Amino acid sequence: MPGPALPAGAVMPGAEPFAFPGSGPDARTGVLLVHGFTGTPMSMRPWGEHLAEAGFSVRCPLLPGHGTRWQDANVSTHDQWTTAIGAAFDALRADCDQVFVGGLSMGGTLATRLAEVRPDDVAGLMLVNPSLFTQRLDAKLLPMIARLTGSWAPIGSDIKKPGITELAYPKLPTRAMLQLRQLWAVTRADLPRVTTPVIVFHSAEDHVVEPVNTQVLLDGVSSTDTTEVVLRNSYHVATLDNDAPEIFAGSVDWMRARMPTGEAPAGESPSAEAR
Repeated sequence: MPGPALPAGAVMPGAEPFAFPGSGPDARTGVLLVHGFTGTPMSMRPWGEHLAEAGFSVRCPLLPGHGTRWQDANVSTHDQWTTAIGAAFDALRADCDQVFVGGLSMGGTLATRLAEVRPDDVAGLMLVNPSLFTQRLDAKLLPMIARLTGSWAPIGSDIKKPGITELAYPKLPTRAMLQLRQLWAVTRADLPRVTTPVIVFHSAEDHVVEPVNTQVLLDGVSSTDTTEVVLRNSYHVATLDNDAPEIFAGSVDWMRARMPTGEAPAGESPSAEAR
């Protein structure tokens, strides 16, 4: 049963953006984390906490139209989302020598878009079940659905691990979904502009984003350093699921191996496949 309605513009408890300072030798390396469509920074917080404990400077903004009411998403635009990510990246880069960007689902789309428009600035991409399109049949009817209703069945909290719930909207905002489709189109078209190192963690079973999205992304980028890690025990929100520790540890090792003073770790995850 839904809780009491929030005042206009109020952020849901737990949905707040976060920023953690770095420490030790990795403090001058930043990581920008980006949450997914209808989600909140809550889904990225455990990853952010792990990165901060490893010494990295971390920031995760709350995307416009998110973390409040689903109706707010319907009046947000993909330009607002990309602008917010660019501003958060610049704020982190002001205190860091290099910044990696990690994203979940649409957060992965936004991270990829940032690497397309600023290829010389992004040190590397760490993507979890990134989205570039959907094969769902109802998606073909989305323009008509959006004219008829502002909301549809929710997509949040696709998690295999028992007892874990993602903080996300209880409905899918249809007009915001049209904005996401526009973001997908421009991002797919510009994939060859991505030249930075890329690692993609994707779930073998995902009920929100089809795993073929990862193949399209890796086949489309121009990066010569790409890694694919298949998650066998998680669904879509893998940062909160059974394979989260593999993502967290794997991302730390992967970044350190690609930092100017870093040395390759003794061995990467056995499920990692360099392409």
